[in-house]
Amino acid sequence: MATLLYRLGRTAFRRWPVFVAAWLVALIGIGVLATSISKPMVDTFSIPGIPSLQAQDLQKELFPDTPDAEDLASVTVVVSAPDGRTLRTPAYAAKVDALVADLQQLPQMPAEPQLVNPVAAADGQFRQAVMGAVEAGQPRRVAEANARELLPLSSDGRVGTISWNFDVDTVADVEPATRDALLDTLESARIGGLDAQVNGSAMQAIPETGGTSELVGIAVALVVLVISFGSLVAAGMPILAALVGVGLGLLGISLATAFTTIGTTTPILATMIGLAVGIDYTLFILQRYRTELLDTDDRQEAVGRAVGTAGSAVVFAGLTVLIALSALSVVGIPFLTSMGLAAAGTVLMAVLVALTLLPALLGLLRSKAFGGQVRRRQDPRDADGLALNNGVRWARLVGRTPVAVALLVVIGLGALALPVRSMQLALPTDSSAAADTTQRRASDLVSDAFGPGREAPLLLVVDARDVPGDAQAKQAAFGQVAAWASQQDDVANAQVVATNQDSSGAQVLVTPSSGPDDEATTQLLQDLRDGQSGIEDESGTTVGVTGITAIQTDVSDRLTSALPTYLVIVVGLAFVLLMLVFRSVLVPLTATLGFLLSVLATLGATVLVFQEGLFGLVEGQPLVSFMPIIVIGIVFGLAMDYQVFLVTRMREAFVHGATAREAVVDGFRNSARVVVAAATIMISVFAAFMLQPDSLIKSIGFALAAAVFFDAFVVRMALIPALMYLMGDKAWWLPGWLDRILPRVDVEGEKLRAARAVQTADPATPGAHAATDEQLEPARG
Repeated sequence: MATLLYRLGRTAFRRWPVFVAAWLVALIGIGVLATSISKPMVDTFSIPGIPSLQAQDLQKELFPDTPDAEDLASVTVVVSAPDGRTLRTPAYAAKVDALVADLQQLPQMPAEPQLVNPVAAADGQFRQAVMGAVEAGQPRRVAEANARELLPLSSDGRVGTISWNFDVDTVADVEPATRDALLDTLESARIGGLDAQVNGSAMQAIPETGGTSELVGIAVALVVLVISFGSLVAAGMPILAALVGVGLGLLGISLATAFTTIGTTTPILATMIGLAVGIDYTLFILQRYRTELLDTDDRQEAVGRAVGTAGSAVVFAGLTVLIALSALSVVGIPFLTSMGLAAAGTVLMAVLVALTLLPALLGLLRSKAFGGQVRRRQDPRDADGLALNNGVRWARLVGRTPVAVALLVVIGLGALALPVRSMQLALPTDSSAAADTTQRRASDLVSDAFGPGREAPLLLVVDARDVPGDAQAKQAAFGQVAAWASQQDDVANAQVVATNQDSSGAQVLVTPSSGPDDEATTQLLQDLRDGQSGIEDESGTTVGVTGITAIQTDVSDRLTSALPTYLVIVVGLAFVLLMLVFRSVLVPLTATLGFLLSVLATLGATVLVFQEGLFGLVEGQPLVSFMPIIVIGIVFGLAMDYQVFLVTRMREAFVHGATAREAVVDGFRNSARVVVAAATIMISVFAAFMLQPDSLIKSIGFALAAAVFFDAFVVRMALIPALMYLMGDKAWWLPGWLDRILPRVDVEGEKLRAARAVQTADPATPGAHAATDEQLEPARG
């Protein structure tokens, strides 16, 4: 591999106009195509085969006109009069009437039914519901109580709701212009004390890229790169390369929306990862290029060597990230698959940019690659002429007490992992949105006025086709199911809200006393399912539980149960890959164990900050269900990045005659500085996304920043060298039979080293002579 990449690097350097033009054509071509056929992004959290969707299929059998709950583009406008006033007050009634008229004129509105002032709707709905229930034999007291539970007007008359579904096939078909028009209409209605907010699936906000978070991350990365290279030009190249990779990745995601559903958070996730790995991968190769310039004044040769050696590490580091992200598709969760593949595509772009565009830029700039110097650095040398830098000092410090260092890391990270035991998971809802969003304000108004359960309804689908007797017997069975549901803990109300024409099926609406993010609601769902077989035997019916709340809970459960399978797949594949790179059993094993420590500590810290509300950074709430599996996938890939970059230099020294202890020191001598710079850049890029208002993006940004800190600075820079010291030569042990069957990949550039030895023996070979001081000056900067 090193030889192939060596040739690629030289070719890109020599024929830089072709490579630069190819990347420009790719950007422009994909950009034009994506602009012309892309569709809006939308969040669809569903998994085929979960119990709630099976119940939804039963609902469609009994009620053929029922649409899929996850496809409904629902809207709920919540209007509120000031304290001490009601919506019946003439002034506010007139304002609401005007708002209703304006809403009716919005694009994509259904022709029927017409929207109605919630006061008028409540009065008419109450009379009709009570009259029908009493005629059916229900006591008036019960009929009135049930009717009040469904009214669009609060008991004090201060808060009302106006609900409808946009006339579209799926949520993805709601045009951004429609959302904007709705928000503008509500803004105009907020006069004279009337409040008007909106939520619902149709109002999903699409996070924007290219804002403050990205700029902050890039700015910090630029500062770190300037410090690392002491050159403005060199510092700019990783930034430019990363932006190209991220740009292509985002355009590819936009293009993919024409063929599949893409979640609204996917571009943010891809941007986070793409910026971080794009800068890091380019940084590693550029740093190696500068080192090679100290050995040859042939810049083309130096680029070839850098891409052949550091580029090989980049390829394998990138492969671990690609494996971790692509493996998300194996767990069989569609929206998670799209997120993982989109992020993996951006990482692939980062690898290709580092291997081809960076050498082309070096060919374009040539001697100006390290221009614009702002500082110069020259490490002192020891008696053997080797650099004596902070990496060497740190490695020797760890080597003095490796047992103490290892114990300290394990105990510290283990303590941070303890809060994982109390981790709560849920999918994002309007009630967990950022406090300053209209979705959250609408949800809070509804919860305060109608009770939190109004936001978390459960729907029982009752199949009475096997119930013997006439329609009256079937109606009695429906009532029996409703009565059973109402007796469950945490149920505020349960009532039959619909029956089909032949009375073979019914829908029972169950309103919890708790909200959608409350553990009590999850327990209620479990209680209903646990008692399902009993009520089916008693009533002779078949019962299923569905609705958005049930669907989201089932998705959360499936995500949690998929974690072990995902870990086995990712860890297993990456373990094999690391054995290929290091030709060792113990090094991949320690790398994996270190990852488990860092990821558990990360999840524990995330629970403390985002679930328990530590430091008051956010309002405490359950973590988003797919956050742990996303973080585990990304962190594993990034953790292996640092393992590859740091330990390959140790192996490179070991296979060329250094002792095990000397190899550890040499690895830190050559890689510690660049790993620290790369980790600092990643932390800044990820942490900057905590500036986003979306709680999911905040939590992922925090978790990834914390994970990189724990893994790079604690595990890779402390635990791994301590373990390498303790293992000694045994760290590189590989059974003979395994050594024979594992293919050999030349990550250390052994073939390149052999070719270089031939060049040195023949002074006539181009590039064999040493560089002059004048030629080396830019590299030493």
